[in-house]
Amino acid sequence: MKNLKLCLVGLGLILLSFNSCSDDLNTKPKVELDLEQLLQRDPNAIKGLVSKIYGAFALSGPKGPGSTDLGAGDDPGESPFLRGIINLQEFTADGMKNRWGDNGLDQLTTTSKWDENNKFFKYLYNRVYFVVPQSNNLLNVLNSVTVPDQELYKSELRYLRALAYYYMIDCFGKGVIATEKDLGSGVPIKESSRTEMFEYVEKELLAIEPIIPIKNEYGRANKSAVRMLLAKLYLNAQVYTGTPKYNEALTYSNKIITEGGFTLAPKFVSLFSGDNDKTAAKNEIIYALIADPIVSQSYGNTTYIVNGNLSSVTMPLTTFGATDGWQGHRATKAWYGLFGSSATDLTNSSDDRAKLFWTTGHNFEMTDYKLWEDGYPSVKFRNTNFQGTNSPISFSNTDFPLFRLADVYLMYAECVLRGATGGSNAQALDYVNKVRNRSNAASITAANLNLNFILDERARELNLEGHRRTDLIRFGKFTGGSYLWPWKGGSKDGISIPDSYKLFPIPLTALQSNPNLTQNPGY
Repeated sequence: MKNLKLCLVGLGLILLSFNSCSDDLNTKPKVELDLEQLLQRDPNAIKGLVSKIYGAFALSGPKGPGSTDLGAGDDPGESPFLRGIINLQEFTADGMKNRWGDNGLDQLTTTSKWDENNKFFKYLYNRVYFVVPQSNNLLNVLNSVTVPDQELYKSELRYLRALAYYYMIDCFGKGVIATEKDLGSGVPIKESSRTEMFEYVEKELLAIEPIIPIKNEYGRANKSAVRMLLAKLYLNAQVYTGTPKYNEALTYSNKIITEGGFTLAPKFVSLFSGDNDKTAAKNEIIYALIADPIVSQSYGNTTYIVNGNLSSVTMPLTTFGATDGWQGHRATKAWYGLFGSSATDLTNSSDDRAKLFWTTGHNFEMTDYKLWEDGYPSVKFRNTNFQGTNSPISFSNTDFPLFRLADVYLMYAECVLRGATGGSNAQALDYVNKVRNRSNAASITAANLNLNFILDERARELNLEGHRRTDLIRFGKFTGGSYLWPWKGGSKDGISIPDSYKLFPIPLTALQSNPNLTQNPGY
């Protein structure tokens, strides 16, 4: 059993209860026992309290999958952080679509009719501003008490706060920067621009990089996780601030590769199996969001991905270690079409990644995105163990690899191709082929290595891992009509969408709660 998983049912889940996500970021969370008194009485309780913040990225609330940390208006099943990342980063992009037709989710999957009332924008926004004040409160308390590994826990909290703010930068482009210094103030915080938020997160990460250890307990942030977030920030800096920082992105990618001690898992599918915390997959995963079918049940962690891609109508659920099929998600030919133009091509491909789609009973073309049989469900994530057997379960045991080494290899190559100094084309080619060869895909030559290839390889390797929308925006492929995919803009063959869609609208609830906030252009 993972140590952090055990903490998720300890003090961290019992003591903190959230008052409001958007009404007042300056108010301390309500607690059953004053945190300062608690830590004075039991300094070791800090681990459980910090685990609460870690758990906030995958779980819905303190009392199981039907509870929520957020306000009464945010559905416990729909609103967890990771579920929001998948909804906003994958279903809005080219590779994955959802068929349920839910109001709000349907607009995401068709990239159409976005507005400030969409509850799924509100969910992610509220999750960010749950993590931020909770982190602020604990950081404030840690300035008044003494606990074991105090500086380590402070750096981890600052990392989690920065991670939450990263999604604000990427998805909404602006927001408020609230720190522990703002606690207790009744004055609405001013709006910060995308560049201001970028600079704040960058400063925070640079400050904790020397403090946080190169190795940490599985599921907790380490130095490479900090460097990965810096590399992601710098990789997208031209989008976020107008100033490219590919040199910096390359520097931090290279530090992860040369100093992190990570290695590619020998088998691709092991990374997305129920025992990915125990097999060689663990050596590739830089930072994971933990799942457990018993102690940390959630409809918003990888349960959403696994069950959402399954249906007993066309698939044997037990093959993938599940008891429930939600009949919701399917990939489109924009993803599996990168491996071939038919189900036979996928079956016969040497690339292991091509075989991670369920084709029997399904159609290659997604003529109707609401028809389950149109499109291929992705079986990349599953509940089965890679090694040994396990019984089918309702909730997922598969940890979500938010950051992993293969992504770093592809980031290195992209930075080199974009002209970053300090790398080499030969090394970039070697890293790309390491990623491909791991899945038994053929090596490419230097003549094949260009930015378009990198974008496609990122899809083959990383789709359904929460990166695709960001990648398409960085490559200039998300908005407009130069690149079309099934159901882009609500049309079967895809149509142009406006540039305003590079950002999501600020939720109406947030605008109403803070008069300093302004809506993004185009909404």
